[in-house]
Amino acid sequence: MTTVPFLDVAGAARWAARRGPQAVIAGLTDAMDRDFAAWPGLDKRPRIATHSAEGVIELMPTADAETYGFKLVNGHPANPARGFQTVTAVGMLARVDNGYPSFLAEMTLLTGLRTAAASALAARYLARRDSRVMAMIGAGSQAEFQALGMRAELGIETLRVFDVDPRATEKLARHAKELGFDVVIAADPAEAARGADVVTTCTADKRNAVVLSDAALRDGANPGVFVNAIGGDCPGKTELEAATIARANVFVEHTEQTRIEGEIQKQAPDFPVTELWEVITGAKPGRRSDDELIVWDSVGFAVEDWTTLKYVYDDVTTNAPELLQHLDLIAEPHDPKDLYSLIAEA
Repeated sequence: MTTVPFLDVAGAARWAARRGPQAVIAGLTDAMDRDFAAWPGLDKRPRIATHSAEGVIELMPTADAETYGFKLVNGHPANPARGFQTVTAVGMLARVDNGYPSFLAEMTLLTGLRTAAASALAARYLARRDSRVMAMIGAGSQAEFQALGMRAELGIETLRVFDVDPRATEKLARHAKELGFDVVIAADPAEAARGADVVTTCTADKRNAVVLSDAALRDGANPGVFVNAIGGDCPGKTELEAATIARANVFVEHTEQTRIEGEIQKQAPDFPVTELWEVITGAKPGRRSDDELIVWDSVGFAVEDWTTLKYVYDDVTTNAPELLQHLDLIAEPHDPKDLYSLIAEA
């Protein structure tokens, strides 16, 4: 009987705790670096999204010649007020040669790790290497992962935190101090951005918002700030003022998807952007000076989830196989053409 290895939430949490979440994010960053370098050879497309008044449910697929993968994920900003997570996800890998599923995993925790790794990968090529202070605007579920990713990649030491929810701010401050960061709680986004080398915006409201004004960024952040804009991730949902995007050098994952979902959805259809893989492979330049404003307009792309599923599968099966369950998901009658026999025998 062929079974499918399955990593549940408890298993994913134990795996990340054993490895250390910062080490996991660093490993994922390196894995994404390799897969982004192979970007032209991957099968990829914008995610398939189903929108409602409450949120969005998305299917995110990609593949190479050997491995197909997808993530099923939601984004419902009002969920926490109802006792639910804003984002939940599940992912699967399958063999291209026969189509059989080869790995199934929870991806809510893994999405937190993967998003931080994608931000860290962008920072590797686009942020100033002397960056030590990060503004974290939005202290929800992703915030701790982002802090760890930027520390792993850049050596971030100080977090300047703002959230409209004081409980979220307190939660992040508590965890961040336990993780060894210096924490400054800001009264507003402008104060959070003051003196920052990296500004991460990660808010959940599904609307065209300005969570950080261009004036606050221009007058408060350090020259050459790297803006890690990861909250604007669906049509009608943005975080930055259009003027910020207009004067920045903007980098994206997949232009076709980002023009619909990212910060650049408010710009002209021909607004110039660079895809990150082009910088990684040397096809196009990244940062051109230490004074240049850089925006990483990240909406999340399927390649990042595919990389994460492969990385986790390889690491867990090699180093922690006891964390896996094995599910009977593949119907295998003795005669491949006699599927009905399974019912008859039952």
